[in-house]
Amino acid sequence: MQRHILVAIAAKEIKDATRNRWFWLYTAAFALLSSALAGTALLGSGFGGLAGFGRTTASMINLVLLIVPLMGLTAGTLSMAGERERGTLAYLLAQPVSRFEVYWGKFAGQVVALVSSLLLGFALSGGLVAWKGGVAQSNLYFVLLALSALLAVASLGLGFLISVLVRRASAAFAVSVVMWLSLAFLADLTLLGMASGMRLGAQQLFHLSLLNPLEAFRMASVFSLRSSLDSLGPAGLYATRTYGSATLALFMGALGAWACLPATLSYAVFRRRSVL
Repeated sequence: MQRHILVAIAAKEIKDATRNRWFWLYTAAFALLSSALAGTALLGSGFGGLAGFGRTTASMINLVLLIVPLMGLTAGTLSMAGERERGTLAYLLAQPVSRFEVYWGKFAGQVVALVSSLLLGFALSGGLVAWKGGVAQSNLYFVLLALSALLAVASLGLGFLISVLVRRASAAFAVSVVMWLSLAFLADLTLLGMASGMRLGAQQLFHLSLLNPLEAFRMASVFSLRSSLDSLGPAGLYATRTYGSATLALFMGALGAWACLPATLSYAVFRRRSVL
């Protein structure tokens, strides 16, 4: 492995991402919506800074759950599948570079582009809150930013996995949208159906929830705000009583695993499959 090749491929990927209309569409949507939520949170805060960042953080959880996974899934899917369909991936691999350098260079570049997009949205809304209301409870806002970055990388890894398994870019994009819908909306309904039909206990429900990165993010965000998961029902109560102060670290670990495993698995597939 040659580091300068990795850096060069990552830089090219960042440049390509910033030329993609989807990148700017998602960035603008996230920045505008997060700023609007921050403004709304400030209007509803009777004491300005005493609740500004806390209210903004709480209001942004659902926004992150909807937009960030879609950003990561589509970015990862189009990065690999799009280049394979255009023939540029085969051309790149014909050069004196390894598949390791190509894959991880592209992945690193997409991570930088995706996290930069998130930072822009968080910076705009955070700057508005700090300007109008002060910096009280800003630590909650930074925790949400860290959790959002982990969710973005996890979604990106899933997008790369789709892109190496589905050859056509249009089909890969469709699969990524279906996966986003499944994780964001259908997973909770499926879990509720399983809990009702199979009479699952709180422990089983909690562990099954961790199999969905969006649910792990949601529980981690709620816990960071309240230091409790009582509002999430029996599974939340089980987590709080069993793991106590280590609950947030557990959720961070689950999101970290989601950030690593799909990307590693997709590299293993990419290393063995033909790009043609």
